[in-house]
Amino acid sequence: MQRIPVQSSALQSIGYDAETLTLELEFKENSGVWQYFNFKPAVLKKFLRSVSLGNFFVTHIKGKYREERVG
Repeated sequence: MQRIPVQSSALQSIGYDAETLTLELEFKENSGVWQYFNFKPAVLKKFLRSVSLGNFFVTHIKGKYREERVG
């Protein structure tokens, strides 16, 4: 999956596959690459528009979606 670099203290890059509704996040500081499944486009829009990507991740994504480490 292709990812785009983002300005964040927690995240290096973000990717999204609209066909499979999969969000892919590359974390900084050796936390690796993780995928989050059944991630709706409306939530992605809110995520990308949030003031803090890291804070949005902790409050709205982490522990709320099935996840898998891919890298």
